[in-house]
Amino acid sequence: MKTTALIILIALMQASYFLSAQTKANDISITELPASVKKILDKYVETLNLSSIDDCATKFITIAGGGLVNEDGTKLRNDIKTYSLKKDHDNIKFYKQPVEITRVNKTASNGQGFGASTIKGQVYKIWIAKCASGAGLPAPVSIMIPEGHATIKTPKVVNIGSF
Repeated sequence: MKTTALIILIALMQASYFLSAQTKANDISITELPASVKKILDKYVETLNLSSIDDCATKFITIAGGGLVNEDGTKLRNDIKTYSLKKDHDNIKFYKQPVEITRVNKTASNGQGFGASTIKGQVYKIWIAKCASGAGLPAPVSIMIPEGHATIKTPKVVNIGSF
């Protein structure tokens, strides 16, 4: 029985090593982050610092994309403001400002979103550092540079709610 438990433990340790290694497989240098993506990240943080969640949601729609918006890209999906955006809005105070990027991961996406607002392209998952008074690890936000879309040409925030 002890031998079986030991074998299972070793297998789990090996699996977790390979899984954690894969998560960093697409990491790039922070200096390789495109200026257009950094600009959207800064705009997102600026938006989160608005005092009202309603004002935050109104401003956020201009930089939101993928599954965060409705099919025609004109409104946030119903649950985004109430949950993901509110979480980031309430917790942005625990993160360094100006933003300190700790890690960047770049991957290709074949599509995010619904209908006419579906975009595909390069996704930059960017981790930002907490301030000294905020315990915990850096948290990510994902921004995509759309490729081949008829009308969406600028980077869009495509994943939030981790702050």
